[in-house]
This record gives sequence, C-alpha cells and structure tokens, in this order.
Amino acid sequence: MKTTLKIQNLKCGGCAHTIKTKLEALNDIENVTVNTDTDEVSFNHLESLELDQVTSLLSKLGYPIQGESNPIAKKAKSFVSCAVGRMNS
Repeated sequence: MKTTLKIQNLKCGGCAHTIKTKLEALNDIENVTVNTDTDEVSFNHLESLELDQVTSLLSKLGYPIQGESNPIAKKAKSFVSCAVGRMNS
C-alpha cells in the first residue's frame, strides 16, 4: 500500500535525507521518497502499519503533517534535523 503525506517545514535535501533515513528504519516501510518541491513524503507499507507511528515520528523530527500544529519549537527541530541530514548525506 502506498501513502503520501503533505508535511510542513521541509526545506532541502538535508531535511529529505533525515526523513528518508528515519522512516526507512521503521518496520514495514520501504521505498521512501521525499519531494521538496511539493512538501510530500511517500512510502510503501503493509496495511497493518499504524500511520500514527509515522506522523508522530515526522512531528518529533520537526515535520508535522499539513494542518497539524506547527509551533516555533517544531520549526526549530526541523532546522536541527536538516543540519543532521546535510552532515550525513
């Protein structure tokens, strides 16, 4: 099953690298793609996957899904995740 989520605070390839790495570490997720032009993350998963697990992880990284609260603290986390992604890519 394929799912696409529209996320906030996505800025660059560093962000994309962090998101891809963290999501692929979850069980039952593969083929993660991040589109920085459309602010979307897509992935294949088993039907049994709880999407709350994915959206919670994205939010903790600083990339809440569109429509979710996006306070300054989450925006700051996204800058940290971005920097980590740039260093590790």
